[in-house]
Amino acid sequence: MRELLSLAVDPEIISLAGGLPASSLLPLEDIQRCLDDVLAEDGARALQYSPPFEPLRQWIAAWMQRRGVACTSDEVFLTSGAQQGLAILSRLFLDRGDAAVVERVTFTGVQQVTAGRGAEVRAVPTDLETGADMDALEEALRRSPRPRLMVLIPDFHNPLGVSLTPEKRRRAAALAAAYGVPLIEDDPYSALRFDGEAVAPIKAHDETGLVFYVGSFSKMIAPALRLGWIVAPPALSERITVLRESLDLESSSLIQRAVYRFVSRGLLEPHLEQLNRANRARRDVLLGELAKHFGEDAHWTRPAGGLFVWLTLAPEVDTWDRFRSALARKVAYIPGAAFAVDGGARNALRLNFSNVPPGRIPEAVGRLAQALLPS
Repeated sequence: MRELLSLAVDPEIISLAGGLPASSLLPLEDIQRCLDDVLAEDGARALQYSPPFEPLRQWIAAWMQRRGVACTSDEVFLTSGAQQGLAILSRLFLDRGDAAVVERVTFTGVQQVTAGRGAEVRAVPTDLETGADMDALEEALRRSPRPRLMVLIPDFHNPLGVSLTPEKRRRAAALAAAYGVPLIEDDPYSALRFDGEAVAPIKAHDETGLVFYVGSFSKMIAPALRLGWIVAPPALSERITVLRESLDLESSSLIQRAVYRFVSRGLLEPHLEQLNRANRARRDVLLGELAKHFGEDAHWTRPAGGLFVWLTLAPEVDTWDRFRSALARKVAYIPGAAFAVDGGARNALRLNFSNVPPGRIPEAVGRLAQALLPS
């Protein structure tokens, strides 16, 4: 997939392939002020090695509490992005040859920390309206040998755009408890909701300490911050810390302090309001254009937030094979097979709506239809 995307360097190509916000919507001036204030007020301390910034851990704990998670700062472990959180927890629980349960179509980063580490992957299907299939999940947990880990993406799934229902979240936490299998809740997108009411995370239903929450400021504020967190029991603190040190020692003290100033000054909420309002408008344009150009020839998800729409075409359409045809028409996407654990989803693709100006989305979808639909 990296090789394919390396071809999409033509500035005339409209890319629906990325997983990033529009640069014009990043809070550049606010972040600059926060960085300037950190350097002015904290001086060289902000540029040194240092332990995790406790005020930021306390803020995260309060943020989680507002979402229904009983959490203290002792349970918050800072990471260099959500992907590092996944990597740390994978190393904590998985050895080569152990079984892990993931969704059949899932974020490539989840695949990297399971199958990519030599795990025996048990893949469960995902309903495009309600999220991961809990009956299939339980069946995978029943099989011998018992899995050592499972991973779910609860909100605005990458790449599917779907969210787990509240009932399925409760059951997921109950299954982790019943079978004694740690569950990683990979949740970088929940703050990007632009429709409906917020739903409590799976971790809010955790009564046994077996749900491990992974969050990220990269999607909430700006990707280059590379700052995330894990919520895990304090009893695992030493093991998580040692694993973390083996990767990159610690997250940037400068960034931790700047992010704390950003969130503690009340800048996060208005930023998210602006970002989500813009993303809703872009999603609406994309969905309208899909209906116009694809109609009954396809079906697609209608995310209530996040960054992605999952488009499924007729079985005979291979979106991997047609990728070069799309590039020739100056449009890019991610073929569904890139996210399929078992090599399926070849007639599907992921579309990103957040990084394309609304005025260019109709042109992009028109080109897409020319590349993917029979003439």
